[in-house]
Amino acid sequence: MLGYWRGSEEEGQIKNQQAKINRRKLTGLKTEDSALSLESAIRNPQSAIGLPPDVGLLFASRIVRLFAYGFLSIILALHLAVVGMSERQIGVVLTLTLVGDAALSLLVTQIADRVGRRRMLIASASLMIFAGVTFALTRDTWLLIVAAFIGTLSPTGHEAGPFLPLEQAALAQLTPGTQRTRVFAWYNLVGSFAAAIGAWSGGMVVTTLQQTGLTPLNSYHIMFASYAGCGLLLGVVLSFLSSRIEVASPDLQGPSRFFGLHRSWKVIRNLSILFAVDSFAGALVLQSLLAYWFHARFGVAPATLGQLFFGANILAGCSALVAVRVAARIGLINTMAFTHLPANVFLLLTPLMPTFPLAAAMLLFRYSTAQMDVPTRQAYLMAIVAPDERSAAAGVTALARTMASAFGPVVTGVLFGASLMNMPFFLAGSIKIIYDLALYWNFRDIKPPEEE
Repeated sequence: MLGYWRGSEEEGQIKNQQAKINRRKLTGLKTEDSALSLESAIRNPQSAIGLPPDVGLLFASRIVRLFAYGFLSIILALHLAVVGMSERQIGVVLTLTLVGDAALSLLVTQIADRVGRRRMLIASASLMIFAGVTFALTRDTWLLIVAAFIGTLSPTGHEAGPFLPLEQAALAQLTPGTQRTRVFAWYNLVGSFAAAIGAWSGGMVVTTLQQTGLTPLNSYHIMFASYAGCGLLLGVVLSFLSSRIEVASPDLQGPSRFFGLHRSWKVIRNLSILFAVDSFAGALVLQSLLAYWFHARFGVAPATLGQLFFGANILAGCSALVAVRVAARIGLINTMAFTHLPANVFLLLTPLMPTFPLAAAMLLFRYSTAQMDVPTRQAYLMAIVAPDERSAAAGVTALARTMASAFGPVVTGVLFGASLMNMPFFLAGSIKIIYDLALYWNFRDIKPPEEE
């Protein structure tokens, strides 16, 4: 009887495996760069073991960097206000910061394959140190403007500068196709968690420093010095990267028509335009500007703001896991568009809330779905372009997003200065809804291979 039961069990397992193979043949699903491979990552994250050590170093780089960005985002606009800048001037400085990041990204992504990705990443880390040291040592307006433009800062609390496109290209090169989108998903997840811990830590540290008797300005200077220290640690981590992240033969690349793109240049051009619209709208309500708005509207202390954005970034990170499952069922484009819509409704409702708890709740609801398009966007982008276009596609779309976001803070600064404190929320929510609908309408029929 026992032998019969074992034989039946083995026969059942064989039938199950054959059924799975048949379903894959019928549906034409592929594992490479697919939403289903993302879902398998959530069920079995340990399968990532065996990847090259450079992958771990790139993850560590993102953790250090996003922690530093979140750490500083709570007090960046508050610091500029303390040194005597008006709300309009704060908007200009934040805009120049993003313009500088975009210019640096354009320069670095065009020469990195020839000069070396590792060298360019370390050079970018050195600009983090430069910005942190300058902001820590001076309150001169013009020196701060120069440091904001040349150095690497993140008013958004998220990625800034050329790090992301370079690291995406390196990760795509280091990982096999069946694991690539899973690695991207976890790469985004650890970044969100690091930014959350950074925001919470920044709020707690600056509040503790001020409770010990330091003035707000002196406490902010210590925060910027700490940011410079994070830049130094980042440079050390990046220095251990091997030559495996470099392009093997950068001089043997094929012909290109548009910033390194050839077959997919029209699709990437159209995507970049839409991503730019979305990024501009998002820049109207950057994390640093949201922190300033909560402080000005409700008198919220930095420690409370740190806790709020800690929770918001944790929700954003966890939403990536939900996005994986949603994308496996309704597709990448549908997930990108339709998960964004409720987030934008919550954004529109935030300034209408009469109390801080209600406004904070709307912010948390927004973050719970607003970032679900990030891993799906990256998976979609990598799936619809040729393998030799992935680095260029990541660079071009990142450049479009950064350039467009540079104009958001100055618009918000003007509106804040005119006592129209709620208008950025209404503008951002409305534009983002238009973006979602346009994305779906224009790309609903352009599906990645695994969804055809």
